[in-house]
Amino acid sequence: MTTTRGRGRPRIGDPTAPSEGEILRRGLTAFAELGYDGTSVRELAGRLGVSHNFINTRYGSKAGFWRAVVDHALPDKGHPVPESAADDVDRIRVTVTNFYRHAARHPELSRMLTDEFSRDSDRLDYLYEHYVAPTVAAVAPSVDRLVAAGRLAPIPMHLLYFAVVGPVAGLTQTPLARHLGRPEPAGDDDLTEIADALTAVVLNGLLPAGR
Repeated sequence: MTTTRGRGRPRIGDPTAPSEGEILRRGLTAFAELGYDGTSVRELAGRLGVSHNFINTRYGSKAGFWRAVVDHALPDKGHPVPESAADDVDRIRVTVTNFYRHAARHPELSRMLTDEFSRDSDRLDYLYEHYVAPTVAAVAPSVDRLVAAGRLAPIPMHLLYFAVVGPVAGLTQTPLARHLGRPEPAGDDDLTEIADALTAVVLNGLLPAGR
């Protein structure tokens, strides 16, 4: 009696392999759950459903795969200020709105970034250079003008950044949010509504109408 041997995990070029987007989404989930150091190449291969040498062959290394995951998950150049913004307040409002909406739809990304932002590493340097710094540079002129006009308190940029980024926990720490009474979102429209409500709370504190 003969036994048919299984094909094993798909390799590069195998039509049964997961799509590039699916591979990167699974990678993001792995890094969010386990952290970079806790995610081995073997663990990634198992979660991605690919051969053990897939990561090194396709992306060069685990670090290269991590960068590909980040570039797939984050908007190009962070959260750029739209040219159509009416004024400085609108530029900040739209930037914060886009940031919170993206975070609400991708909580695993925020969990991964929270871990990376707490560690001094080459990965933090990559995130800062490619995503954080471009976003800060885009809104800094609007912030300066609003401070000069008395519309915004003159607080250091690093504190202003964390005043906006910190509340994102309300969108990404979903188990705790449920305990606090957050309804389970039924779809993207509900996530947008929650994100926009947080935008209003934060910006009403930073830019009160009476100032």
